[in-house]
Amino acid sequence: MSEVIRLLPDNIANQIAAGEVIQRPASVVKELIENAVDAGANNIELHIKDAGKTSIQIIDDGKGMSEMDAKMSFERHATSKITSAADLFTLTTKGFRGEALASIAAIAHVDMDTIELGAQLGTKIQIAGSKITSQEPSSRPKGTSISVKNLFFNVPARRNFLKSDNVETKHIIEEFNRIALTHPEIGFIFSHNGNVIHNLEGAGLRKRIVDLFGRNFNNKLVPIEEETDIVKVKGFIGKPEFSRKTRGEQYFFVNNRYFKDSYFNHAVVAGYDNLIPPKHHPSYFIYLEVPSQSLDVNVHPTKTEVKFEDGRSIYSIIRSAVKLALGKYNIAPILDFEHQSQFDLSLEQQNSPIRQPEIQVDTSFNPFKSSSSSGASVEKSNFGGNSSSSKNFGSSGSFGNSNAFNSIKPNKEEWEDFYKISEEAEEEITQAPKEIKFEEPLKSSSNKIQLHKNLLLIQVKSGAMLVHINRANERVLYDELMERFMLSPIAAQQLMFPYEYNLLSTQKLEWENNTSTLKRLGFDWDWQNNTLVLSSIPSMLEVEYVTQCLDGIVEKITHEELDKGELVHELILSLSAAATNHRSKSLSEEEMNYLIDRLFQSEQHQYSPSGKRILNTISIDELNNYLS
Repeated sequence: MSEVIRLLPDNIANQIAAGEVIQRPASVVKELIENAVDAGANNIELHIKDAGKTSIQIIDDGKGMSEMDAKMSFERHATSKITSAADLFTLTTKGFRGEALASIAAIAHVDMDTIELGAQLGTKIQIAGSKITSQEPSSRPKGTSISVKNLFFNVPARRNFLKSDNVETKHIIEEFNRIALTHPEIGFIFSHNGNVIHNLEGAGLRKRIVDLFGRNFNNKLVPIEEETDIVKVKGFIGKPEFSRKTRGEQYFFVNNRYFKDSYFNHAVVAGYDNLIPPKHHPSYFIYLEVPSQSLDVNVHPTKTEVKFEDGRSIYSIIRSAVKLALGKYNIAPILDFEHQSQFDLSLEQQNSPIRQPEIQVDTSFNPFKSSSSSGASVEKSNFGGNSSSSKNFGSSGSFGNSNAFNSIKPNKEEWEDFYKISEEAEEEITQAPKEIKFEEPLKSSSNKIQLHKNLLLIQVKSGAMLVHINRANERVLYDELMERFMLSPIAAQQLMFPYEYNLLSTQKLEWENNTSTLKRLGFDWDWQNNTLVLSSIPSMLEVEYVTQCLDGIVEKITHEELDKGELVHELILSLSAAATNHRSKSLSEEEMNYLIDRLFQSEQHQYSPSGKRILNTISIDELNNYLS
């Protein structure tokens, strides 16, 4: 019988190992920058082309390598970080696995130029598919330069699984942000296709956060600090009012290493203690320091998942630290248990004379009268206010004066008219097509009442329907824009004066990556450095609400990974929300009828595009119960 088990060739073994370590261009960026940090670099440059698919270059001013070390660094399981298994539990460096360079060299063309500190000549090595094609002396001032070109050139199937340049660039930016936040003392330069995205000087943590995420972040941060025997906690959390529906800037670090942990994320959210709305997420930059022997980082190929020896205690400490920080900086509401709020009086009440309350009693009232007389008693205890009860309900004459309960008799015919439905309207409803799943308003000139400018109360056969006007407008406009977008670009309005909107370099990059979609929405612009200068905006958008619309669009394209269909939905959602949420005006009867007619033409008439309820029907029984 022939043997079927055999050793794999080195090139196949390297490609298999590369599949664990190098999943996309961002993986290369992570491994190479971490090596530069471990080399003691004070300045690191990252230059990528075509989202890293064509070229990734890392330049550092670290201690460099000798000729032998440079060659050995591309061997599998070669590392300078550990010498025994015990070192895995006392790690202070980042790239310790010993397979990063070997895995990269197995699936790309790699050029390394390095010089050892104090040496006269350096070494330049060229590798393709794990094979050294060239090695020669070189002259460079300091540190190491590594260029990775044609990633996955010999594994086309892996290359085909890469996402769009936009998505891959987002992953690279995220990896860059994680390392830049871990080491604010190091200067970084980051460019994409020749355009500088970040030029960061070594600074403190707060300045590093502001440099990465924008100047407006400076006012959003609350310092957090706690020191115990188990863990030291420091960093910043975001103020509750700046929480949002998308998970944006949420970073955990332990011993200068980024990690993910949903358990600790829950601790942070629990620390806000209902200060943020449901389904909203706060921003945080939290740094933990624990004894290295109580931490296991070697549990995942990407080293973003770690195990803590005493995770439950750390959970409680994080939650307490968040609560303490919010209270210390007067973010959380303060409860004064010494204060007697029931004695608080308004200014008008404080200046008015004190009057003894008067109690009037109906001495003739007898609850044990016969049924004929009880009707009279009921008439004497009317809550209507006067004979036209529906008009003055809740006025000053109703509840403000005790005599009103005894002096007013209800008009029985008017109460019957309140529930009466015209035969003509009822016939129209019964003849409505069966496929219509909503209850139409009654066709009457007085069946709609606008409440507080943003609600419509509509009489229907079963009772009353309450409609949220802004959400109804948002649904109607969203459906119109989505239908129009599929056929042709949305109409634009030219601005008399250009509108300027400042973006970060990363946000500018995302905006440019979505140029064709944004132009179809009606935007047209030029650039002044990182300032977006709009010359036209969508026709339905008023100028004073452009910032609200742009905030929503930038949030979507920067923090979410969306395919083209999802992106169009989110952008039109932001546009329709900004164009309608401010509308709080009195509507004419024709405008009410038009809005309701257009709303009920939508298949999703019950919910707005953002998922909020638009309408609700209240039955006659429920209405009666309000007065029972």
